[in-house]
Amino acid sequence: MRILITGIHGFVGSNLVKALSGEHVIYGLDIVAPEKAGVVKTYSWDDLNRGNVPETDAIIHLAGKAHDVKGVSSKQREEYFEINTGLSETIYDYFLGSAAEKFVFFSSVKAAAEMVEGDFVDENVTPKPHGPYGESKMAAERYILSRIENPDTQQSGITNPRQRQQRTYILRPCMIHGPGNKGNLNLLYGVVSKGMPWPLGAFENRRTFTSIDNVSFIVNGLLTKDVESGIYNINDDEAVSSNELIQLICEVTGKKARIWRMPCQLMRGMAKAGGWLHLPLDEERLRKLTENYVSSNAKIKQALGVEHLPVRARDGLRKTIESFNN
Repeated sequence: MRILITGIHGFVGSNLVKALSGEHVIYGLDIVAPEKAGVVKTYSWDDLNRGNVPETDAIIHLAGKAHDVKGVSSKQREEYFEINTGLSETIYDYFLGSAAEKFVFFSSVKAAAEMVEGDFVDENVTPKPHGPYGESKMAAERYILSRIENPDTQQSGITNPRQRQQRTYILRPCMIHGPGNKGNLNLLYGVVSKGMPWPLGAFENRRTFTSIDNVSFIVNGLLTKDVESGIYNINDDEAVSSNELIQLICEVTGKKARIWRMPCQLMRGMAKAGGWLHLPLDEERLRKLTENYVSSNAKIKQALGVEHLPVRARDGLRKTIESFNN
């Protein structure tokens, strides 16, 4: 297949190139265009507007502004919608007018729910995004869904007789990790690998992650199998607690796990004071570190006809942590 990947030089894009380029022809679309092994050529968004991008069989849309848990200014909020929503509208309109048959959009579980109510979140949840990241991703989802239902709206003026043959997949991943990842998992590793104690052991939480190898497996399945259009959560099969993650980091680094079970109320009080004093641990960070966030991947596994994803959660996390250690 000929595949166009937006945001191809990012973490997920780089890994998808490694996974897909052996069997497919890969083109890129990004704000930078260095040569990249496995990529025929990377085009700019201006090239797209000028009609200089070659026809492909599928488009994978990764380009976006990443989640930031810090305070967001009004200007930064506008950037989230300009990038996460605006670029998604542009590339999806291009897809509808092209000969491509499949469109894969990387949204986020945060577009559906900032917090999980109940045991887990699935695709049937009523979306309640919180903050510009989740809200801008949800706005992109809604635009795409509106264009699927009414592809010839006057909003874009595109008429495409091949619309019924095209498939659209909206993916909502939990935190994606793997070698080369520079997100919150890397920051946690930096703290624990130095032998610092983990004082939040009394919080018994569970959360799902997404190994980059499982991401590549799912995307390849969507490209090569006859899967119905729709919204799909993607994450590893098993949920992992923060305490288990700390223990795994210590196993890999050869450190003794120092998990302190400080009273939860005490830690909440310290986090509240940390917000007043601008310390590293505040109420928002405490919530992020100790919340339950379990996502169900049953729908995507059923769609792909598999009982289990190829990489188990602990194995994927171990591979990522070992990459930090090296």
